[in-house]
Amino acid sequence: MAVALATHANSWWDNFMPTNPHVRLTETNLPIVWLDVDGEMIDRYERITARMKILHNGDGQLNYADTVAHPGQKIDYEGYIALRYRGNSSFSSGSKKPYSFRTLDAPLEENGQKVKVKILDMPKDNNWALLAPYSDKSMMRDMLAFELARPWMDYVPDGRYCELVLDGTYYGVYVLTEVVSKGKHRCDLDDPGTEGDALTGGYILEVDRDDEVTHLSKYKPLNSRGNPITSRNIVFQYKSPDYEDMTDEQIAYINARVDAMEDALHSSQYRDPEVGYRKYIDPQSFADYQLAQEFGHNVDAYRLSAKFFKRRDSVDQRFKMVLWDMNLAYGNSDYYNGWRTDTWVYLNNEQLYREGDNQLVPFWWYRLNQDPDYTAMLKQRWAQYRRANFSDDRIMALVDSIANVLTVHDAESRNSRAWPTWGQYVWPNKYISINYDDEIDYLKSWLADRLEWIDRQLDYDPNASLPGDVTGDGVVDISDVNTVINVMLGRAASDEQRAGSDVTGDGVVDISDVNDIINIMLGK
Repeated sequence: MAVALATHANSWWDNFMPTNPHVRLTETNLPIVWLDVDGEMIDRYERITARMKILHNGDGQLNYADTVAHPGQKIDYEGYIALRYRGNSSFSSGSKKPYSFRTLDAPLEENGQKVKVKILDMPKDNNWALLAPYSDKSMMRDMLAFELARPWMDYVPDGRYCELVLDGTYYGVYVLTEVVSKGKHRCDLDDPGTEGDALTGGYILEVDRDDEVTHLSKYKPLNSRGNPITSRNIVFQYKSPDYEDMTDEQIAYINARVDAMEDALHSSQYRDPEVGYRKYIDPQSFADYQLAQEFGHNVDAYRLSAKFFKRRDSVDQRFKMVLWDMNLAYGNSDYYNGWRTDTWVYLNNEQLYREGDNQLVPFWWYRLNQDPDYTAMLKQRWAQYRRANFSDDRIMALVDSIANVLTVHDAESRNSRAWPTWGQYVWPNKYISINYDDEIDYLKSWLADRLEWIDRQLDYDPNASLPGDVTGDGVVDISDVNTVINVMLGRAASDEQRAGSDVTGDGVVDISDVNDIINIMLGK
């Protein structure tokens, strides 16, 4: 539906109304989210009570904004939420603002308490976000990164595209997403206690800006030659539990644990399997995080919104990484050479320093990439990726699939009329696309170039056999263990599987081959 564009200077006072506040939503394939704040100004830090209603008739069904003319539609969620703006650069640099919300059983003014709910088939929780793709004109970079990483990482946030109407005004396409939190269906963390095993977990931390320092690293970031950059610090923020709610015992414990991890990484014995970094971090989790960030060439990687968590020692004593904040990845950024396809982001500290940025990449990543065992695992994991959902065909098909969701019933077109940016520079775009097809073509071209460059750096040979991949399906997993066991027991198997079951190459198929596969699966 064609709508004339109207210029509108959005501001705090009208809740950052769209540039064109006159776009009408009638029908869409995406869920419709209505937010009602009754004209109250939404704040960046303090939450206000809002009413939320989500209409979703199911995948493949249309959703109609006129519920009187189209009665009987499915309401996915309706209730109170505690709402505020969220984000740093995504808030300060984009006209279209993202939101954080908590689902409530009553208004805040009536002592409403957080309540866990299932939203759009995502598991129950009370902590959610509405991401606002603006500088990312493809509107898919976060979702693309999440979907690519999902098979490999311990936890990856889930999300759903939707169209948002706030106090009767159409605000465009958003992503209603899980956030990195402690819930059972997320990082699955117990609340930490004050002694014993309970004190050891669970915690969510992140490396981030120095506007909220909860712990300061003892070590300086390194340049590409391994020398410290003494005028910069690495800052940790504690996110769960909230820092102000943590006890003295919890703060002392997690401070000491972070220090011990960094001591091990900094030590001359850092590669030692008993006293080195492997005691404190899950190497495969860190490798998977690195591959996800490096494939995206995300200039904010490692140093901003770099989230990691720790469960109780009785469950797993090691830190694990979590993926978040990829909207500037995949060639979208013209600052710090984010658009390039031929460099490693973890070696970006010289440029960050030269341009006066205070947040640099922690020394961990340089140290890890000096360990031949770690880099061998990176290569092995990349080979697994490329034979699975990181194949050229699957990546391009995923891009096409997401683009189709956003265009098939004109959601992208409505969003672009509300926020007209085609042919305009939006910070920090490297490429100024003239329409959505042009943006997707640029994204695909960038992805192809990046895949080719990383393949060369990590010695990927599509024709080589993958160590431990006995079944030949491109992935090393429990099915390979089962195949080796079947061969050991004399059960039916193909000639190729029998030959591949000798993983150690000692001429015998026995328990040592099973152990080798398990070690490959564990990143050892």
